[in-house]
Amino acid sequence: MESQAMIKDKPTFQGLTNNVSLYISKSHASSRINKTGSWRFARPVYENKTAPCSASCPAGNYIPKVVMHLSKENIHGAFRALIQENPFPATCGRVCFHTCESACNRGSQDQAVAFRCLERYIGDMAITENFPLDAKSLAAGNAGNIKVAILGAGPAGLSAAFFLTRLGFSCEIFESTDKAGGVMQWGIPSHRLPKSVLDHEIQRIVNMGIKIHYNHSLDAEFMTTAHHSFGAMFISPGLSVPLTMGIEGESHIHQGLQLLMDIQTKDMPLKQGRVAVIGGGNTAIDVARSLKRLGADPVIVYRRRKQDMPAFAQEIVDTEKEGIEIIELKSPVAVQKIDKGFILNLVSMAPVTEKGNDGRTRVMPVDNTPETMIFSEIYSGIGATLHDSWKADADAPESAIKLDHVDFHLKDIPFLYGGDCVNDVQSVTHAIASGKEAAIALSAYVDSGIDSVKKTVDICRLGAGKALSMEIYLQGERRLNSDHVVTDTEINLDYFTSTPRIEPGHIPLKTSVTSFKEVEKTFTREAAMAEALRCYQCGFCNECENCRIFCPEISITRQNGKKMIDLDYCKGCGVCSVECPRNAITMEEEK
Repeated sequence: MESQAMIKDKPTFQGLTNNVSLYISKSHASSRINKTGSWRFARPVYENKTAPCSASCPAGNYIPKVVMHLSKENIHGAFRALIQENPFPATCGRVCFHTCESACNRGSQDQAVAFRCLERYIGDMAITENFPLDAKSLAAGNAGNIKVAILGAGPAGLSAAFFLTRLGFSCEIFESTDKAGGVMQWGIPSHRLPKSVLDHEIQRIVNMGIKIHYNHSLDAEFMTTAHHSFGAMFISPGLSVPLTMGIEGESHIHQGLQLLMDIQTKDMPLKQGRVAVIGGGNTAIDVARSLKRLGADPVIVYRRRKQDMPAFAQEIVDTEKEGIEIIELKSPVAVQKIDKGFILNLVSMAPVTEKGNDGRTRVMPVDNTPETMIFSEIYSGIGATLHDSWKADADAPESAIKLDHVDFHLKDIPFLYGGDCVNDVQSVTHAIASGKEAAIALSAYVDSGIDSVKKTVDICRLGAGKALSMEIYLQGERRLNSDHVVTDTEINLDYFTSTPRIEPGHIPLKTSVTSFKEVEKTFTREAAMAEALRCYQCGFCNECENCRIFCPEISITRQNGKKMIDLDYCKGCGVCSVECPRNAITMEEEK
């Protein structure tokens, strides 16, 4: 019989009337002899997959990894992951049209993660704190010091130089103007992209040892000379010739692209009166908002509906917030000069059910009777095209390899055409993709010959789309990821509560419409961390340890900092896979 003292020291269960001793069974022998792994019909495999945001990003950013580092307050790690794929994080964080957010799985729960703002925060921190390029992690190849001439210092040319230099090539850029940056420098107003931000990111590329020749004539004579002095050429001339409408009196219409360039290079006089801007893309939006800041009362005239405008949706919203009117379904047919301005003749348009080649609803004239509107000035903002001198060169012969963002011509040396002269979509991000693809293609050609180019590019693809990863080409850890693109139904929402998206702040409207100060503000540190925590980090193991916590056989261990599955005891129950919040564990059938 146990003594009263012994009973008193044991855990007890408080019953209705009596204290009853609680005896807890405990094994003093090992159960390891029972190898439950013999029951298994399927085994768990740690497998990072492709996030939909990354697959839809033309620059191929490794978004889950970037955000994982940021959520753990590792800003340097986030920057290193970002700069692997994109040399312009602070710039893209301002001007990118963020298809990543449209593809974000979080959008099916509440709202997409504001990755553009997170990218901007990381890029700005890198500028403010002067983060160095990690030469050890970025340097990756030896191209035998082959010299590459790059024609055009726009986003495609600069990106090509950045990636080619990392792969061991020696690059020189030839630019026809006195500043690098291309459309980023002269075509995007400072209220969207401060030039101090752009210049810093360009200088970071130049500091890699890249030489830029300014005010250089890029004509046939230069092509012949460069042809004999370099081992390869990347040609990205950009779109410099404004498109025309072919209407009567078009000579009275000013070019919006020229206005944007003049604003960057000259002291512009103030404007007055009602000014028409024709077009519906980002050029028209930028021209109208710039005219507003110069004192004019701009009106955007667009031949289709507002929802068909190719301009970024947020830019349209911001434009209307600034009090700029958008007139829909009006197409210009003629311009007449009068004493106090110009008469713009417009015909009314109506949408039809048939879609155009671009997927937008087509429009047709309602009647041919024009209505008239009077403006003090009229600007065209319908975009630009390639100069005639480049068109014949850019037309790929049958022998050329047509990639997604590059045409690879092999003459006696490789000629690679990229940027706006090849891309279907003209954007900074697509230009970066072009420079990256050119670097991968040229490196593959040098290493393994022309037949390896397309195959190598395809290996670097993220999912089934056009996005490419330089880290995959460099044999980084990303090469081990599955091509499977994670869907929203594959996320375990039990681990993610609905949380409102954090939006960036803006300077007061009264200030924004009277100056070219940047309108949108960079996230604060607190806002960036909070928004980063909203990210599912789809398909990416972020070491949350759920698998270890829930494994009933305690068969998941750590060895040398990596998780290992002891297959002697893993019975293939799949609990780890089910409880993984982000689908980074796959169950594979035993063979």
